[in-house]
Amino acid sequence: MTADSEMEIKEAFQRAQKGHNNKAKLVASLKSRYNKLEDKTVFHEEFVHYLKYAMIVYTREPAVEHVMEFVAKFAASFQTPPKTEEEQQQEEENEEEEEEEEVDDHPFLSFIFNFLLESHKASSHAVRFRACQLINKLLGSMAENAQIDDDLFDRIHQAMLVRVTDKFPNVRIQAALAMTRLQQPSDPDCPTINAYMLILENDSNAEVRRAVLSCIAMCPRTLPKVLKRTRDIKENVRKLAYQVLAEKVHIKAMTIAQRVSLLQQGLSDTSETVKDMVCSRLLPSWLHRLEGGVIELLHRLDVENCAQTALDTLKAIFKNTPANELLQNTVELDSRKVIPVDSLSCENVLYWRALCEFIKALGDEGEEMLEQVLPDAATYADYLYGYLKTGPVSSDRLLPYLKAVPVLSEEQRADFNQLELVMTKEFISQQLIHLTGCLETNEEGSRKRVLAVLQEMLALPQTPASLVSLLTEKLLSLVSDDHRRTQIVAEIISDVREPITEDARPVDENMSRRQQVQLAEVKVRILEAKQVLEDCITAQDFSRAAELKDSITNLENNRNQILQDIADTNQPADKEIQTEKNDPETLLRCLTMCAELLKQMNIKTRVGPTISALMSSLVLPSIANAHPAVRNMAVVCLGTCTLHSKELAKTHMVLLLQIAQLDEVKIRLSALRAIVDLLLLFGFQLLSDTAATLTAPPPHSPDRQDEEAPSAEEKRDVTGETAQSALMMLSEFLDSEVSDLRTETAEGLAKLMYTGRISSAKMLSRLVLLWYNPLTEDDTRLRHCLGVFFQLYARESRAHQEVVEESFLPTVRTLMNAPATSPLAEIEIANVVELLVELTRPSGLIKPSTNTEAVCAHDCLAVRMCGEMLRDPTAPEVRLYAKTLGNLELSADETVRKDLLTLLQQIAQVVKDRVCLRALEKMIDQLIDSKEQAELLSANALQPLDVNADEIATEDLSKSAKRAKRGQRKASTAKGGRKPSRKAESSEESDGENVPEAAAVVRPSRRAKAAALEKTKLDLNPLINQEANLS
Repeated sequence: MTADSEMEIKEAFQRAQKGHNNKAKLVASLKSRYNKLEDKTVFHEEFVHYLKYAMIVYTREPAVEHVMEFVAKFAASFQTPPKTEEEQQQEEENEEEEEEEEVDDHPFLSFIFNFLLESHKASSHAVRFRACQLINKLLGSMAENAQIDDDLFDRIHQAMLVRVTDKFPNVRIQAALAMTRLQQPSDPDCPTINAYMLILENDSNAEVRRAVLSCIAMCPRTLPKVLKRTRDIKENVRKLAYQVLAEKVHIKAMTIAQRVSLLQQGLSDTSETVKDMVCSRLLPSWLHRLEGGVIELLHRLDVENCAQTALDTLKAIFKNTPANELLQNTVELDSRKVIPVDSLSCENVLYWRALCEFIKALGDEGEEMLEQVLPDAATYADYLYGYLKTGPVSSDRLLPYLKAVPVLSEEQRADFNQLELVMTKEFISQQLIHLTGCLETNEEGSRKRVLAVLQEMLALPQTPASLVSLLTEKLLSLVSDDHRRTQIVAEIISDVREPITEDARPVDENMSRRQQVQLAEVKVRILEAKQVLEDCITAQDFSRAAELKDSITNLENNRNQILQDIADTNQPADKEIQTEKNDPETLLRCLTMCAELLKQMNIKTRVGPTISALMSSLVLPSIANAHPAVRNMAVVCLGTCTLHSKELAKTHMVLLLQIAQLDEVKIRLSALRAIVDLLLLFGFQLLSDTAATLTAPPPHSPDRQDEEAPSAEEKRDVTGETAQSALMMLSEFLDSEVSDLRTETAEGLAKLMYTGRISSAKMLSRLVLLWYNPLTEDDTRLRHCLGVFFQLYARESRAHQEVVEESFLPTVRTLMNAPATSPLAEIEIANVVELLVELTRPSGLIKPSTNTEAVCAHDCLAVRMCGEMLRDPTAPEVRLYAKTLGNLELSADETVRKDLLTLLQQIAQVVKDRVCLRALEKMIDQLIDSKEQAELLSANALQPLDVNADEIATEDLSKSAKRAKRGQRKASTAKGGRKPSRKAESSEESDGENVPEAAAVVRPSRRAKAAALEKTKLDLNPLINQEANLS
């Protein structure tokens, strides 16, 4: 080749490094030169020669990136245009000849691919990176319907499959991107998609996972993997996963569970950028595919079971909707500004509630808008009462209205359609009740009307039990005074449990007929007796007459009694009586109202006579009820009530402890929560007072007071044993096979330790072991709770770090001594040690201790580990301790370092393991170096610092002498200590040479920045010119 052609290739590479040059012109010029050549081999070699200069550079330099872009465009310009249908038919007829022609059409493209495929195995990671990058750019520069040879396809495929497992992440990224167009989603065994899914699951580098997410093809196999990346540990990966789902996946391609999970996680993500991606990209994409219908989107979600997620979704949509458009897409309301009862559905009522709550949250800005979508309080109260009392029971709107939420019999509960209908109506009722919180209840009349409706609904027997808690909550929110709240709820409970009924006894026809017969008989006997009486008077038989007169009187009295009985039997019953109901449904309703009342009461409000009466007549008897739900709600009421009275807590603490150990799991959990709340509020002194109350002796005479004086120590022993027994019970719960009980206990202990109610290294060790135990791997709540607790607890104070430090050795010993059959044997001890070391790191404290004399936790930890190593130098954990010593953050106390150095030197003499010796020697060298450095600094601190030594050597003797005197004077001043009163004087005497002044910070100009940036850019021209000069 001539020198002119060599310069042309060289010049093209030189110009390609500049971003402002037109790559298309360079490609056209170089391609024209290439087409004129007869021998293409020399051109190929020269081209690759100059390409190698760029391929050895690993960093993303602009000049190198421009060269890569130029090479890709130049090579892609040789790509054969896509074949037409006629050419494809000819290819099928004469396949072999067409293949030969195809190879001859673009020899440069084949050559460059061969060169890159040979280079991808190079030992230099830079060459591997650039080779994969060029293959990616070459394939990306080809037309959308371009075709390549099958053999070349397979070679590229195999090479990139190797490179996606490269040690360097950047190489893996380029290899993954290069395989984008090699995917075959229709092939269930596509190697590229299999590799992509493996990378998404297992690659440790977040950028590699992002690269795969950006290029993976969506299909039923890959969708679950992409959905899983929405829970990735890295924020950027989660964000890109949501973006890919918004752009590539239709909402109908996902199941309802996947949609709900996606929204639930995205809208509650800790990263604001991820939330913004969901709100600004995913939701608009779904609405666009559903033709903008928000109600239609709700139909695609399970609003009945995931109402909160649906509310968060609607809130996110409303935030991105202009205020003037909020009312345009609202639900259809009638003239009363309510949804017609026959048009109510789960979706539109939830949308109505979310819209009203969103507008209500706007404050004064949304008052006018709220008036357009919500009626006044009295109208809405009547509407709500009318729906709850009557409503359709069939899809046919022409049928008569019966009760809105009918009570199903056992046979009807087996019918899924009936059960679904009831659940739907309960959900609609819940949303309508929630809407009462948006009503304007400042007016007394409106508030009284809403209050009366809520009270009447609570007293209705047909009101579902699932609505009682919500109705009570909304009722109590309208009343601010706790005393009035108590009176209202107590009256409702009384009406529900002891309703007033009429004494309506049915008329017994047989009894009535029998009474009529008796009456007739008595009348006949009276008539007969009167006739006999007249005969006796006529016969002047006066004694017989007197007897008959008495008999007639008795018969008349008997007749009158029978008449009275008949009258009482036939008279309609108008007598009202109160009967107490003790069925489980009634008790559960009353206890639910009572629990909601106690929950809404101020914690400082004391227990009054009304609450005490409810406790004695309702709560305590229900604890012994046979129905588990009733017992559970009674325990909740008891635990909440005891928070308002310490005396009540003392009385019933033993009962709660017994329930926590003996009853069903759900009831035990409620009792356990109550116990933890009481201990958090009153402390373990509550157990002491309880034990003292139980063990209090009967009162004695004054003469025996001296004999009972020493019982104070016995009382302390008893109270200590009570607290210890409670802790033992909680400790036993940690070993429970019931995961809920174990989790609730761990959470309670974490709260008690964090608030300072418990300070126990043994208990902390138990929690650490529970966190690492493989049996709790599926208990997400437990793992999350303890993971957060450890970080907060250890960073709170130095005292907490000391507790963690005390738990170090017991934890390690437990793990080391765990039998092979125990789950603890599977725990990696090094991970546990690393956690405890990080938790005790002094720099991790939120507020570092100001007490300089306090002992550092890592210093104590180092001494403890050294003691263990000296106790048994041949133990297997010695190596672990030796490695851990190097990760400690030791204090600068010379005494501690000196003692630790002595201990380490003693250990080094008795330990035989080489790994331990190397770690110990490294630690000893660090301590010695720090000691020497400290001594050197202390020695230099005693000498005056002369910062002008260079100037003294170059200037005349007189000036140097003056400077020396000034320096001595300044050093003596500094030696005497810094005094605020001498600062001004010393600054006036100084000539500015001994004290270095802070240089003024001048912001560089734009031109200076550009010049500095140009200096940092890599230029390949010197390398190319140097090679040319050498040749």
